[in-house]
Amino acid sequence: MGLLSGLLTLPLAPVRGVVWLAEQIEAEAERQWSDPAAIRQQLAELDRAHEEGLLSDDERDQRADALVARLVASRSARQPPAAEGVAGG
Repeated sequence: MGLLSGLLTLPLAPVRGVVWLAEQIEAEAERQWSDPAAIRQQLAELDRAHEEGLLSDDERDQRADALVARLVASRSARQPPAAEGVAGG
C-alpha cells in the first residue's frame, strides 16, 4: 500500500514542499525576532538614532519599550518552567 499511496499523493508533493518551506521561513523569522543579540543591537541602533536627533524622546521610549518587551518574552520562552511542587514520598 505504501507504493500505491506514494503514487496517488505524488501530485501533492509540490504543495507539501511549499508548506515545509513556509514552516522553515516562519521558524527562522521567529528565531531572529526573539534573538537577544539582535534585540540588543536594535536597542543600540535606537540610541544612536536618538543621539543623532533622528528620533524624539517619546519615539525612542516607545520603541525601546517594545524591544525590551520582546527581550523579556524571549528570555521567558527560553527558560524551562519552574517546578510547582516537590515530588516526595
